[in-house]
Amino acid sequence: MTRHPLFGIFLAAFGTLVLTPDTLFMRWSELSGFSMVAWRGLLMGSAMLMAWVIFSRDRRGDLAALLTGFGLTIVVCQFFNATLFGLGISVAPVAVVLFGLATVPVFSALLAWIILGEPTRRATWIAIAAVMTGIAIAVFGGEEGDVGFDLNALYGALFGLGTALVLALNFVVMRRRPQLPILLVIGVGAVLAGITALSLAGPVAMVDGEIWAIAVTGLVILPVSFFTLSVASRYTHASNVSLLLLLETVLGPAWVWLGTGEAPTPMMILGGGIVVTSLAVYILWTGRRTARRG
Repeated sequence: MTRHPLFGIFLAAFGTLVLTPDTLFMRWSELSGFSMVAWRGLLMGSAMLMAWVIFSRDRRGDLAALLTGFGLTIVVCQFFNATLFGLGISVAPVAVVLFGLATVPVFSALLAWIILGEPTRRATWIAIAAVMTGIAIAVFGGEEGDVGFDLNALYGALFGLGTALVLALNFVVMRRRPQLPILLVIGVGAVLAGITALSLAGPVAMVDGEIWAIAVTGLVILPVSFFTLSVASRYTHASNVSLLLLLETVLGPAWVWLGTGEAPTPMMILGGGIVVTSLAVYILWTGRRTARRG
């Protein structure tokens, strides 16, 4: 059945809007880093594996695909995605982590060059330089906007960049092997991250917070947003999905600000503005260039 040209964009917008309050609920949970990773991984992974059991039409074939090199790569990517993002949010300002996470399109271009042999254009290198400048400004934002080194912000930027790297690798591998069972490979990776974090956090730390808040993100926000965004990529260009994902970089810190009073410093706002603007221009330029070729 033919879908309206805007169907994929609407799906991507919906998935991103569902995802934007994720960090607010993480803050509301008041859990430590590994406890947060454990809950999110176990809840999200269980939900996605249950969906796979219900909707899979070839479970034996899916399990065989899981055990291939590409399938295990996605599992590893999801393991580090779940772990790095949760730890980043637990130790650093939300805004800085999301600035680092927003670099997924740039890492995707670089990894596509390395893995798929696709050329990396000059615009990609310019975008990398601009984005790293913006992140550096945010990291050196100081406590009240004065220029000064912020170690927690540095950790947050590194965790965010690490999350962006494994997400980009995930997207490139899925592009190379679109037949991989998304629910299964991502679900297994999330569960493994949850089990590992649980062993490090311990059972006592798992209940030292607001469990309802982490349950909302683990059972509702993450499964719904990830599934919707995955479906959206089948109906619209990846550049459109990447552009809409920038909404999380803008709205995520805003939700946290409204819900907890954690306001970004002026230097973080400046750095974030540079990151978002640079990536928006890069993605729009790439999308138009691809459209002209098509």
